[in-house]
This record gives sequence, structure tokens and C-alpha cells, in this order.
Amino acid sequence: MDTLTALNKFREYVAMFVLLDETEWQQLVPYLEISILKKKKNFADPGKVCNQVGLVVKGAVRYFNVKDGEEITGYFSFENELLSSYKSFLTRQPCANYIQALEDTQMVTLSYNAMQQIYADALIGHKMERFGRLIAEHYLICYEDRVTAFVTQTPEERYNKLLETGGEVLQRIPQHYIANFLGITPVSLSRIRRRIMKISA
Repeated sequence: MDTLTALNKFREYVAMFVLLDETEWQQLVPYLEISILKKKKNFADPGKVCNQVGLVVKGAVRYFNVKDGEEITGYFSFENELLSSYKSFLTRQPCANYIQALEDTQMVTLSYNAMQQIYADALIGHKMERFGRLIAEHYLICYEDRVTAFVTQTPEERYNKLLETGGEVLQRIPQHYIANFLGITPVSLSRIRRRIMKISA
């Protein structure tokens, strides 16, 4: 994806929270970075402070912890979704989890230092402060939805929800990661997928 397209995707995402006119957008652009996170490379590591928040414009990442040598998948970010260890980004404390690219992933990111400069900017500071607050609220809502889903939904319902958000990208993710995220075995996931395919056939 070319630079202009990537930037436009970021602009569209920001517009869901705050509207920037052309002058304000041009003020923001120099703070943005566009990069590729290669497959299996980490965006965040436990014990290190996460210095960036960004938008996945192409690809997907997986959030996971390692306990007793086992990887435990906690979350995914797909295209047009945020990625960050946002608690670490805000508090400047080390991350608790890994964020790793599931495939070559293009991102538009803002560093912590850039964000502080933006907040102090006379032209766009007030709007971007609002953007930062709304991102924090967004993360909180996502976390609460995830906890609620585990309490109230079956693994099949959670998988269907993941299909809605993940789309085609989900087909490219190793099934054992998805099963781990859903809290079930790969065999159980295979059964769920067969049932869904029968229903949709």
C-alpha cells in the first residue's frame, strides 16, 4: 500500500473520533510514521515500554503472554484497528505482553514524544487531546466487551464475532492461535467451523 493510501486510512480512522480540516490534517502529517512490521517481528515486548500507538492499515497482529512456556493469545488487531500496549504507552511502565505481526503488517504510528508535541500544538492540540481520550475509552470498552463475551457467550458465538471483525484476515491466521484466543482446543474450533460452514452452505 502506498504512503498516501496509508495516510488516508489513518485520516479516516481519526475522523471517527475527531474531524480535522485540511490545515489541521497537514499539521498532523509530519508527526506520523509509516512502517512495515515483518511477520513474526514484535511491536511490543514484555519488560519494555511501548513507545508507539498506531493503526494497522494492512495485515494483522497478535497480543500474547507466555506462561510456563506456553503462549496465551489475548487479542488480535486487524486492518483498520488500533495496535498498542496502551497502558504502557500512557503510564511509561513496561509492557506485560508481546504484540507480534502475524504477517507483514503496514502501520501508521505516532510515538509517545510526537503525541506530547501534538498535545502542545496550538492548532491541533485540543482536538488530538480529545482523540487520545477517546482512544483510551475505546480500549476500555474493548476490554470490557472481551471479559463480558467470555462470561456470557459460547465459543461459537465468540468465533462468529471474530469473523465479523477479522474478515478475510482471519483465514490467514494459524488455527491454534484462534482456538487459544477463544479458550478452546483446535479440535473444538474445527467442529465449530464445520457447523458454521454447514449452516452457510
